[in-house]
Amino acid sequence: MVCPCLLGVEGLVAGELRRMGAENVEAQNGRVAFSGSSEMLARANLWSRCGERIQILVGEFTARSFEELFQGVRALPWERWIGKRDAFPVKGSSLSSKLASVPDCQSIIKKAVVERLKQRYFVQWFEETGTKYQIQFLILKDRVSLMIDTSGVGLHKRGYRANSAVAPIKETLAAAMVSLSRVRKDGRLIDPFCGSGTILIEGAMRAKNLAPGLGRRFAAENFSCLDEKVWKAERERARELVQRDVPFEALGFDTDPAAVALTGENAKKAGVADCVHVKKQDFSQFRADGDSGCVICNPPYGERLLDLRQARELYRMMGREFERKRFWSYSIISPDETFEACFGRKADKRRKLYNGMIRCQYYMYFK
Repeated sequence: MVCPCLLGVEGLVAGELRRMGAENVEAQNGRVAFSGSSEMLARANLWSRCGERIQILVGEFTARSFEELFQGVRALPWERWIGKRDAFPVKGSSLSSKLASVPDCQSIIKKAVVERLKQRYFVQWFEETGTKYQIQFLILKDRVSLMIDTSGVGLHKRGYRANSAVAPIKETLAAAMVSLSRVRKDGRLIDPFCGSGTILIEGAMRAKNLAPGLGRRFAAENFSCLDEKVWKAERERARELVQRDVPFEALGFDTDPAAVALTGENAKKAGVADCVHVKKQDFSQFRADGDSGCVICNPPYGERLLDLRQARELYRMMGREFERKRFWSYSIISPDETFEACFGRKADKRRKLYNGMIRCQYYMYFK
């Protein structure tokens, strides 16, 4: 199996999978390969906080011509998963490869799968009215990977954020930031630009050991090759592992009252409303009060000159307010390469992350 993930979080995803009990875990560029049983497949879908989706790796081979692609795909055991009435659409991507035309690759892969299934089911036409098995391909430097998606919609779709504020941070990225900042389950997480509350909610779900996929369904639940009892058992196990009475507190602030209300709604849907508290407040009112605190934020920024000037002034203000204090840490994600200069000091640690297609740095201050 493979778990595609955002660039920069491969190590975090690998760690998640090892803790779940996955075997042969190998972090690769933009994904993590692993092996395991059908229980592991269900568990990975339910529990991965930083991974984007879980896919069955059907096979890999090298192809530099369309004939090699066709023959390589046809040689794979598609009948192990796909029945003669099932749907099997194809999509994917090609990077740094001789087979650069994605539509052509898509068409050839589809034809090759059809030919393979014709030989196994002795039929000439497939109605594709049954269960959907989404075939995904990646051709990277002429190396072809063929997968079947088991997640359906991406794993970042937890189910608690039906609505969101402007430019929301992805749930999987927020979870990665929480993990990198080592938020404690008995700690205090603070986001002074909380928006729709994603960082706060991901922190609270982690503190409570609440499986991020517990409130949603997955494509593989309809697969005939997977026993529905596996999903039931893994969900029951996940519910038993929830820690409801943890001394964790998540505090959020935002200047927009609609965002404040939205954070409350989302926290309630996520099952963490008891430890997420939010109020309307401008950043100028922020103070590092209390014995301890873990600040994580995605401050607003823009591309236009005026917006950039405003963002940099905000970074300077953050540098003044985020004072060095024992048991306090501050983590900020930003695409602005001048952030440290504006903030006023070098980060104690930094990590390259991607917020969508925007390359960012995650600046961490804890000394």
